[in-house]
Amino acid sequence: MTVISLQHVTKDYGHGRGIFDVSFNVEKGTVYGFLGPNGAGKTTAIRHIMGFSKPQQGIVTVNGLDSWTNASTIQEKLGYLPGEVALPENLSGEQFIQMMMDLRKVKDDTHCKKLIDFFELDASGKIKRMSLGMKRKLAIVTAFMHDPDVLVLDEPTSGLDPIMQQRFIDFVKEEKKRGKTILLSSHIFTEVDATCDEISIIKDGHLISSFNKQELLKMTEKVFNLTVQNAMHYTQLVQMIESNAAIHLLFKNEQTNELQVGCYPGDLPQLIKLLADFPISSFNEVPFSLEKHFMEFYDRRVGGELAWQ
Repeated sequence: MTVISLQHVTKDYGHGRGIFDVSFNVEKGTVYGFLGPNGAGKTTAIRHIMGFSKPQQGIVTVNGLDSWTNASTIQEKLGYLPGEVALPENLSGEQFIQMMMDLRKVKDDTHCKKLIDFFELDASGKIKRMSLGMKRKLAIVTAFMHDPDVLVLDEPTSGLDPIMQQRFIDFVKEEKKRGKTILLSSHIFTEVDATCDEISIIKDGHLISSFNKQELLKMTEKVFNLTVQNAMHYTQLVQMIESNAAIHLLFKNEQTNELQVGCYPGDLPQLIKLLADFPISSFNEVPFSLEKHFMEFYDRRVGGELAWQ
C-alpha cells in the first residue's frame, strides 16, 4: 500500500532551483531514503508532502489525500521533523512540550516520557539557553509525541552529537519494526545506509536514480581482502585469478602476499572453490559502501565532483 506519493511534481523557482518532474512512492511499513547534497531539492519535495507548498505540476498525496487541499487532516497523523528548527525561545522546554501536547490533544504522556528518556532530553531550562543539540532533541520529542503512523524526517540528525545520531538511527529502526512509514531526507550516507529499504538520489532538483537497497546489493560486486600463507602459493593464485574472467584482481602486494579480489554474487561459489585449494591465512569481506556506489554512479552519470556539506 502506497502511503506517500509524488507523481511528476514540478516546482520551478527559477535559476535552476526547485524540483522537476519528481516521482516516487513510499510504501507502508518501509523506510525511504531521500539522498542528496544540500540544495538538491530534498526540502522542497518535503514541503509539498506537508502541504506547505502547492506544485505547479503533478500530484502529491499522503494516504490517498491530496497534500495541498487536505494538509491539516494529513498532519494530524503525521510526525514532521524539519531540517531547521524554530522554537519559541521565551518558553521552557517543559512549557513547550505541554503546549504541543495540548495542541495535538495528547492526553496520555506515556509515549512522550519514553521519548524524553530515550533521547536524554533535559527540558527544564529555557529554550533560548539550550544548545543546538538539545533543541533538536526537543523538536524530535514534540514531533513524535503523538505516536504518528507516518514520519517525515528532513536532515533529522543535524546538530546531534555522534552518540545521539546513532540513537536516532536506532529509533528509526524501532519505529520501522512497529510498522511505521518513514521518509528520511539526508545528505549523510551512513544514516541512509543504516536505515533505508528504498533510496532515491536527487541532484539539482532531478531524481537521477531510485533503487531497492537489497536488490542493489545483489547486483553489486562483492570485494574481499585475503592473505596467502607463502609466496609460492601467492604467485600461483594470482596467475589463476588473472586468467579467470569472473574474478577481478583489484589489488596485490607481493611483499605481504595480500590480495583484494572482487566478484559478483552469482560468481561467489566459483571464488570459494578456487580459494579452497590454497593456504589462506585471512579472508575478509569489505563492507558495502553506499557512498562509494553513489560517487561511482555520479561520476558516470554527471561527471566531475559533488561537494557534500
